[in-house]
Amino acid sequence: MTLLIMVISLLLLLALRVPVSIALLIPSLGYVLMDPSVRLGTAVQQTVSGVDSFSILAVPMFILLGNLANVSGVTDKLYDAAVAAIGHLRGSLGYVNVATSFGFSWMSGAAIADAAAMGRVQVPAMVKRGYKQEFALGVTGASSLIAPMIPPSIPAVIYAVTAGVSVGALFMAGIVPALILVGALCATVWLLMRKKNELRLPKATWATRGKTALGAVPALGSAVVILGGILSGIFTPTEASGIGVVYIAVLAVVYKALTWRKAYRTLLTTVETSGSVLLIVAAAALFGWVLAREQAPQVAANLILDITNQPIVFLILVNVLLLLVGCVLEPTAAILILVPVLLPVAETFGIDPVHFGIMVIFNLLIGLITPPVGLVLFVLSSVTKAPVPVVIKGILPFFVPMVTTLLFITFVPAVTLGLPVLLGFL
Repeated sequence: MTLLIMVISLLLLLALRVPVSIALLIPSLGYVLMDPSVRLGTAVQQTVSGVDSFSILAVPMFILLGNLANVSGVTDKLYDAAVAAIGHLRGSLGYVNVATSFGFSWMSGAAIADAAAMGRVQVPAMVKRGYKQEFALGVTGASSLIAPMIPPSIPAVIYAVTAGVSVGALFMAGIVPALILVGALCATVWLLMRKKNELRLPKATWATRGKTALGAVPALGSAVVILGGILSGIFTPTEASGIGVVYIAVLAVVYKALTWRKAYRTLLTTVETSGSVLLIVAAAALFGWVLAREQAPQVAANLILDITNQPIVFLILVNVLLLLVGCVLEPTAAILILVPVLLPVAETFGIDPVHFGIMVIFNLLIGLITPPVGLVLFVLSSVTKAPVPVVIKGILPFFVPMVTTLLFITFVPAVTLGLPVLLGFL
């Protein structure tokens, strides 16, 4: 009964559009105050413990890294290099969109940052070149999901801290699924643009290709710094976040893109975003402690085992649940609420927590471009001034490659576990 009241209270508060952190705190504090056996000091300790972690320090640093990348001019460098390399292909700006997002993803770690940066640059450029606005918005929204799949993935850090698994293993596990998503998106672009002969750009000279590629090399250096440092064992993922920030900041200064005003706004945005995320983390730590105290994982396990004892059926049920939850909750909150309950059940079915983590993350990312609360939809609408229904219409064809990628992640564990095992993280 206590668990039911907790869950109903949370859902009601979320339905009333109460901020997620407050919606988590109210029922948790109510439980603490109503149960005389729980000391208030214990509740405070559990709340603080949610953010008292070396790994969680990576979250604000990766948020700052993405914000700096947004204002540093690296997006333009990546875009110019991609256009020069493949601009002569039919429907080339669709491929350029995906390729630029993939390059920017090594500095971003968040779908919203990617959507904001790519939306400002690429959607107007594609419309100017004769592409339908719906297609430009759709491919931009879909390709923004690449960012949270690869280092420096903010959802991966949140999941790793919540589940007690290696951040490095989660980072490595997301790379192959991200490449599958890139391939699936490019295949979709080819299918949609294969008869559009007019959507070609003049073939760039080799001199132009070389010049633009050389200009993009420093921008891609952050991937080398972050990934290379982690793989070589020189520094941890948390240390990599700080080093990545320094690298991009220096790059922004070299490009003369970081004025004092931009630096102030970037830091202010980072503080606001980080504060919001970490408040959710702290509130979810208390909420999760209450659920654990009331044996929510055991109750969930018994309920699911009453339905099925087959891992495949369990995975299907979890996918459906996560897709629905992702439509109304942003990934950080959903991970913090659901993982402590679902992961113990997954482990009883013999599912690796790293494999389960990438499945959870990608499911929730799909929710970012799914109505009614898909944040990427509203970000694209804001930066391009396109109505939200137009953005949704453009996104619809790209659900096919995303669901295809999700099926690979869910039912082919080697897709996620192969690289971490190969590199010695598992």
